[in-house]
Amino acid sequence: MKRIKRIGILTAGGDCPGLNAAIRAVGKAAMGLYGIEVIGIRDGFLGLIEERMMALDKATLAGILTVGGTILGTSRIKPHRMEVKGEVRDVRDVIVKNCKRHGLEALVCIGGGGTHKNALRLIEKGLNIITLPKTIDNDVAMTDTSFGFDTAVGIATEAVDRLHSTAHSHHRIIVAEIMGHRAGWLALGAGLAGGADVILIPEIPYNVKKIVTAIQRRSRHGTNFSIVAVAEGALSRDDGARFKAVQARKARATTEKELLKIKGDLAELYHQHAGNTMRLAAQLERLTGLESRVTILGYVQRGGAPSAVDRLLATRLGTACAELIREGVFGVMVAARGEGTQAVPINQVAGKRKQVRPDHPWIASARAVGTCFGD
Repeated sequence: MKRIKRIGILTAGGDCPGLNAAIRAVGKAAMGLYGIEVIGIRDGFLGLIEERMMALDKATLAGILTVGGTILGTSRIKPHRMEVKGEVRDVRDVIVKNCKRHGLEALVCIGGGGTHKNALRLIEKGLNIITLPKTIDNDVAMTDTSFGFDTAVGIATEAVDRLHSTAHSHHRIIVAEIMGHRAGWLALGAGLAGGADVILIPEIPYNVKKIVTAIQRRSRHGTNFSIVAVAEGALSRDDGARFKAVQARKARATTEKELLKIKGDLAELYHQHAGNTMRLAAQLERLTGLESRVTILGYVQRGGAPSAVDRLLATRLGTACAELIREGVFGVMVAARGEGTQAVPINQVAGKRKQVRPDHPWIASARAVGTCFGD
């Protein structure tokens, strides 16, 4: 087995707490235990294309464990479809060439769903790649959890906690929009931990009348305020049916022309869905007679120092990654499994999403304490 001497590491997609902890873990273990040189790649896959790299050493990695964001920077480009001077090009061969030029024998790609798809496309070009799962949405497939999620749940929960006092004082409905376009883990976790009265997630299309009934029931029992935790991707039943119909068309499509038309239809549906939380709050105010206010947490959920749980997880996955590199194991994601890790083939991860099951224990617990899901 050939000994790996030099690797590159990059962070791609959205930033989240724990990225620096993962960079540190991979770097310190690779250098300190196995004598592997580590090169940091700036701004994700873009840095590979533009050859923007930096050598990582103990000094570079010192003090970053507790720091949010990523010292390497990030971007969301797709190497197989990158716009260059107004033209969409496949630049994967450029990446392969640059890796060879800089002596990078393997790449560590830290990211979420899009990063895993990009990693798989580069594996197809012959590169040695290992990935680490990160996302505040917790929707990377085939891993128990992703670092960044625990911190984001804590931030969102604290926000819901704080909203309780103003909702109670002013007898209002407070609608808190929490991140999560395609998966409801963050809204579910924060809503359950923060005692939200209503939780709306993409996996469970809601009926506004059901939410109104739940709020009116609280009012009859003397509680004239409610907290609604809503994922940004939560859908009403009507919207959910429209999305489902388009997705069904996509599954049946056989030509590029059909797929392009469906892509346009989906884009239009997402455009129409923008601002849904504001419309929901207006509906609830009109139908219940209670004043409604909206709080959109937005990017504050991504920021700040990682929690202890995320630091531990990122360190555990990062050191396991370095060991796999030493063993010559590539084409895998380092997944969290209980207190340990497991190498999962990237082709089993890319293109898949871990969503909340309707029978998930968190859903069952929320229902048991009287939480409404609008269904």
